[in-house]
Amino acid sequence: MREHTRPLILAADAGMTGGNFAVAETGAVVTVTNEGNADLSGNVPTLRICSVGIEKVIPGLAELAVFVRLLTRSATGERITQYTSHFAGPRVGAEMHVVLVDNGRSQRLADERFWPSLKCIRCAACMNTCPVYRRSGGLSYGATYMGPIGLITMPSADVRRYRELPFSSTINGSCSNVCPVQIDIHEQIYAWREVMDDTGGFSATKKAAMKLAGALLSHPGAFRAAAEAGGTALRVLPHFAVYNRLNAWGRHRDVPEAPKETFHQWYARNRGKDGHDGRS
Repeated sequence: MREHTRPLILAADAGMTGGNFAVAETGAVVTVTNEGNADLSGNVPTLRICSVGIEKVIPGLAELAVFVRLLTRSATGERITQYTSHFAGPRVGAEMHVVLVDNGRSQRLADERFWPSLKCIRCAACMNTCPVYRRSGGLSYGATYMGPIGLITMPSADVRRYRELPFSSTINGSCSNVCPVQIDIHEQIYAWREVMDDTGGFSATKKAAMKLAGALLSHPGAFRAAAEAGGTALRVLPHFAVYNRLNAWGRHRDVPEAPKETFHQWYARNRGKDGHDGRS
């Protein structure tokens, strides 16, 4: 980063950063970082541009103290981050412009179902705990905001483009449990699914797949047989049969190696019918 990025910053005519908070009491834009790149971008070029969402405006320094502690502890488990920088004005001989971005936020604020998502402080605690995000990675979402919080913020920006995102969740509720500002994330994900259904976001293929999944999951014997058959198929099928247009996962990555046995098979072999393995 120092070899390739720092020379670009040093030679730049303008630097653009976001802002974790905008303090109304002091007029300062506050950035919370670990690397210090935001400080370089904000201090080195003669023109500084801060792009800040309107939901980042908070009343004063007392509130900022609470939010900074929430942010760092929820993000990395630390009491404080490396750089908490206040930019209340330009340096001598330079310019500073603050752009307050709405981009649909006011409209979301007026929606009783989805306005709580505006409370997000971008700590990523929901991503850290999400089993889908941890296994798929951020790029798989195809959106600016990813993970559980992305599932409820991106559809509000473009409901058609991001109609698939609310289905990238098991709705286990872990994201809501760890959220420091108590956003009911999993309930909003479910609400977005209802919106997609009402607005025609469900394709005929998805509806058929959901019906099939519902029938399969409601019969344990059928589900276990399907899981065993699926694992066997992945191990023996030729490459072209697995990687095709019908397999969305295989378009961008390799399909995970199928396990040699299902958990149910392992449990039956190691624990038996009574749930004990015979050891004292």
